[in-house]
Amino acid sequence: MQNMLDSGLERKFCQLGEGLTVVDGTRIEGYASLFGAVDQGGDVVQPGAYAGSLERLAAGGRAVKLLWQHDPTQPIGIWDEVHEDARGLHVKGRLLTEVARGREAAALIEAGAIDGLSIGYRTVRSHKTDSGRRVLAEIDLWEVSLVTFPMLPDARIGAKADAAPDAPDQTLFRELAEVVEDARRRLACAD
Repeated sequence: MQNMLDSGLERKFCQLGEGLTVVDGTRIEGYASLFGAVDQGGDVVQPGAYAGSLERLAAGGRAVKLLWQHDPTQPIGIWDEVHEDARGLHVKGRLLTEVARGREAAALIEAGAIDGLSIGYRTVRSHKTDSGRRVLAEIDLWEVSLVTFPMLPDARIGAKADAAPDAPDQTLFRELAEVVEDARRRLACAD
């Protein structure tokens, strides 16, 4: 099976909300992408960018996949709802605790060890602004993954519960994500 990374699939990362917990071990909800927000790669997603893809998926009886770290061999749950609203791409779903990795993901989220979402997609239409920023106008969305490092810190997911009072400082996670993303870019340029 061809690796998703080798197939030209792009990814955008979003940070989970502070103090994320999982109710009943499964339910999560939030934004996988925010319109108009500049991510750490310098890209911006335009409102309406996901609409065509979501319509095609629904018409074909398919759904956006919930994966672990973009690994197509590790589905960990189901996105029950994926839709655009005025703010961005909203997702609502559940982790499958009958799957070992789903149980692990729930525990890692509750502990604050996992704090990111990432979309896996192909760019259908984009354009550059005068400043050279890429604006994603149409996206073919494949999956939304739980990941370790986010790229878009302002897009957040909340769980179906009150935030934990002893939530970890998210600033540290953002700074670490920036360091990792910078290193990833440098490695990509060296190839």
